[in-house]
This record gives sequence, C-alpha cells and structure tokens, in this order.
Amino acid sequence: MPHYVGALDQGTTSTRFILFDGDGKIVAAAQKEHRQIYPQPGWVEHDPEEIWQAAQDVIELALQQGGISAPEIAAVGITNQRETTVLWSRKTGKPVANAIVWQDTRVSDYVNEFSRDGGTDRFRARTGLPLSTYFSSLKIRWLLDNVTGARERAELGEVVFGNIDTFLVWHLTDGVRSGLHITDVTNASRTQLMNLQTLDWDPDLLGAFAVPRAVLPKICPSSEIYGVIKQGPLTDVPIAGILGDQQAALVGQTCFKPGEAKNTYGTGCFLLMNTGPRAVQSTAGLLTTVAYRFGVEHASYALEGSVAITGALVQWLRDNLGLIRYSPEIEELARTVEDNGGVYFVPAFSGLYAPYWKHDARGVIAGLTRYANKGHLARAVLEATGFQTREVVEAMEKDSGIALDVLRVDGGMVENDLLMQFQADILNRPVVRSGIKETTALGAAYAAGLAVGFFKNLDDLRARWSADRAWKPSLDEAKRETMYRMWKKAVTRSFEWAE
Repeated sequence: MPHYVGALDQGTTSTRFILFDGDGKIVAAAQKEHRQIYPQPGWVEHDPEEIWQAAQDVIELALQQGGISAPEIAAVGITNQRETTVLWSRKTGKPVANAIVWQDTRVSDYVNEFSRDGGTDRFRARTGLPLSTYFSSLKIRWLLDNVTGARERAELGEVVFGNIDTFLVWHLTDGVRSGLHITDVTNASRTQLMNLQTLDWDPDLLGAFAVPRAVLPKICPSSEIYGVIKQGPLTDVPIAGILGDQQAALVGQTCFKPGEAKNTYGTGCFLLMNTGPRAVQSTAGLLTTVAYRFGVEHASYALEGSVAITGALVQWLRDNLGLIRYSPEIEELARTVEDNGGVYFVPAFSGLYAPYWKHDARGVIAGLTRYANKGHLARAVLEATGFQTREVVEAMEKDSGIALDVLRVDGGMVENDLLMQFQADILNRPVVRSGIKETTALGAAYAAGLAVGFFKNLDDLRARWSADRAWKPSLDEAKRETMYRMWKKAVTRSFEWAE
C-alpha cells in the first residue's frame, strides 16, 4: 500500500519535487534552480528543456534521498508558475522558442492596441482579467506572429501551447508517443482565453486574440486521475492533481471557505481570497480567477491580488547591486538601521499589477538624501512587499465586503521575521505563518491525494493545518499612516515612465 504522495513544484526560479506522508509532513525533497534569460529590457525567458531536465533531476534526487520507490507513491500532483507560455512541436517535443515568462512585458504594444476598443477591461466580464502583459493570451499571439512558421503549424495542430504544467504533463506521459495535452481550470483561467462561467475555451476570445483552437490543451478538473507517468523512476504512478502555484497554496493553507485568504511571498506576492461558487467581479483592481475544482464538484472561485516584484527585488539587490551575497542576509542588513530613513522603493520593474494595472510604470527609489545608506535601502526593499500587500488587502476587502481578521502567510520570504513584523504593523492585524512552509507543493499533493483516496475529504485536510508563529501589530497609528501615505506618493512617481 502506498505511503506517500508527491508534488512536482515548478516555480519561476527553481523546480522542486517533494514527497509527503499521510500527515502532510515532508519526508524527502530536492530542488534545482534554472536560468533567468533577459534578451533585452523588459523581456524574461526560460528554457523549457532546461526546466524539463531539472524536473527529472529533482524527482530522482528526492527518491534517492528518501529511499523511496514508485510503488510506495499513491499519486503525484503538479503545481507551476502560471501564465508562462510555451509552444512546442507535437512531433519532436522541442520548443519553437524559449518560454515567455509571466513577468515579460514585450506584448505591451498589443495591450495598447487591444485597449483602444473597450479599454483594459474589455474582456474582464468573461475572463475576470484585465488586458495586461501578464497573461498567456498575448504571449501566445506574439509567438505565433514572430516565430517563423509557428502560426501555420499551430493551425494544423503540429505546434501546441501550454503553460508549464501542460508541458511537464505532456513529457511525463511520454511526449511524442502518447503525451497527454491537458491543463486544469486554474491554469486555464490565467490564459485570458477561458470563459469563467463555462470553464471552457471561449470561441469569441480565441477569435479576438487570433489563437487557433487546435493549439490549446483540454481543460480538466484540478483533482482527478489524468493518466500515469510513463518514463523514469516514477513509471506507472498516477498524475492526479494540477493547480497553478497560487491556487495550490490556497489549497495547501486549507482556505476552503468563502472569506478565507492567504498570501504567498515568493518571486512576486499573491494574495487569494476564496469566494466560493460565485465568481466575484472586481471593481478595485483585483483578478477573478478559479480557485480549484475537485473532480465533478462545482468550481470554487477566488479574488486575487498579484504583485509582480517582491522576492525578486531581494534577488535584484543581491545579483545586480551586490549589496548582499545571499538573499537571507537582507534581514541582517536591514536591521543595521532603525527605520527606512525616508527611502521608499517602488519595484515596478515590469509595470504595476494589482490594484493599479499600469504596464507603463517602472521602478523608482524615492526620498534619497545623503543620510541614506545600504541599510535603509535594504529596509525599503522589504517594506515594499509589506506596502504592496496592504494595497491588495484593502482592495480585496472593498470587493468582497469581508474584513480580513488575520492573514495566513507562506512562501520563502516568511522566514524573514523583520518583514513579517512590518507586515503585521502596516496591516494593523495579525499575520500567521503556516506550520508547513511548502504550502504550494502541499496543495498539489492534497489535490492528487484526494483523487486517489489517499486523503479522505476537505475536513481531513483541514485537520492537518497548524500555525507555526504569529506576529501582532505594534506600530504607532500615526506612524503607520504617515509611512503608508509616503508610499502612495512614491508609487505615483512610477506612473507613465515607459513610452
């Protein structure tokens, strides 16, 4: 009898494979980074073949580490960076170009062109999404328009599209021989091509974006047995769960009731609130997205606030400026000063996402004086994440009519105590860290485990959630509001920079 469930977690900067036991505890894990490719300003790419190789490597490493073999694993779930767009040959399995990453802004001219007829909310009623460089639709169109022969081959079904989940499932199920060309409702809801009500590809949207139907995968629930792995050390293990990374974290945090919310602090920040069976249309700059769909049950929806640059800003401070050698060192550097010294950092490197949706904004450091030093800059980098999260929380409360009592948090940055205390301070409400840090992978494992009966039901999953630590606000009210007002002022300086 299988004792474990696995999760292949393919993120923006690395790929991980984690094995969980029946209590949701990690028994083995392996991780491998992949390159970030920047061909020109605003462009961000990944090599899909490098990601596929990394996936194979981490699966093998984790199994070796745990001394675990395929028959001991009940199922595998997949979770992935969303919106990142791959086109590849059905005959050879080779990508026609590098993947265009969600952060990439090369389609900004398309955004302007499409917005002239109906504005940026032109497709929001059907898709829950504004026109933006963020989503897959315009990235697919760009590849079809700019890669020689891609459109003709796509119309014939020779070239196929997928976000990273689709690309990995296709390869795991034996690619050119028998590869399944599928995605789940959460990933499909991020393409801007799926109708939120029908949960299927929308013919009018496909026509508007000039995307051939033949290129698209089949849309499936987030939890069901899709097929079995047909190569490598996991041969014959079912693939039984697919969730976009932020929806996976919502599931991993067991936010199954309307009004429950989580914030994941990774490359970007993503705050999701479960709204139940109703797709709530935002009036405050948020996204309406599918939260999950388990088997034949009705889909649950969520409001989402997406912040493009949070953890990536720490990486930028490390890699581009060399102020720290390792990302965790930012907390020590930030603690060398008492406050931000009047410095505010708006990291609009790829425009501003929620709640502004300004693709022409660019990064700004405001308030510099001769007094400012690298400690103030480090603190401003961390505080930017807290400020941006508050903006999203306020928008979410406005849209949902629900006041958040507490914010559940996960992701790599939640290890930073200074940041978490500032988050509680600037929000003026408690911040609670989950007992299991890897909630994204855990959510994918939960989805797969539910499909094969490894986990019983949602109550079974809820019983596994526990808090690790909580931070309570301790900042003076006047100071809090002064800092937030100055942040807002700095944000306006980033607007309309790109021409």
